[in-house]
Amino acid sequence: MKKKFIVPTLIALAMICSCQKQDSAAEAQLAQRKAELDSREKALDEREKAVAEREKAVANSRIIQPRRQVPDAAQVNAEREKRIQQLPPELRALIPATPDPARMKAERDRMIQEQLSLRQRRLEELRRTGPQMQNQNAMSAATAAPAGIHPGTEATSPSPSPTPQ
Repeated sequence: MKKKFIVPTLIALAMICSCQKQDSAAEAQLAQRKAELDSREKALDEREKAVAEREKAVANSRIIQPRRQVPDAAQVNAEREKRIQQLPPELRALIPATPDPARMKAERDRMIQEQLSLRQRRLEELRRTGPQMQNQNAMSAATAAPAGIHPGTEATSPSPSPTPQ
């Protein structure tokens, strides 16, 4: 009777031992994957910290940099005069002393008026020549039409031309 129980007990014991070996292999593989994921997570955290530090540094540098101030007109004129004084007298004579805003505006208005009058003259000319050009195009189309209407016949003149025979 003991022999009947020994064989099934050994089989059960062998199955339990083999399952434990498979479990330990799966546990080892699981531990390896977990270690890989942990290392990836650490690398990702380091990258996020580096990006955050860069963004903070960029924001701080924008705040720290002084705003560029626009020079006032008097300062610009003073610098211009200083540069002009450094030029030879021949060239200084060619440069106007100070640009006059009223004169510059008048010059600009005069140029605009010239361009406007030139455009109006061109428009008038186009209006005058437009119908003439249309009539000429219609006439040339009418003279070319008879030959185009009857392709088999030739365009001949009604009177014979005097040619020596």
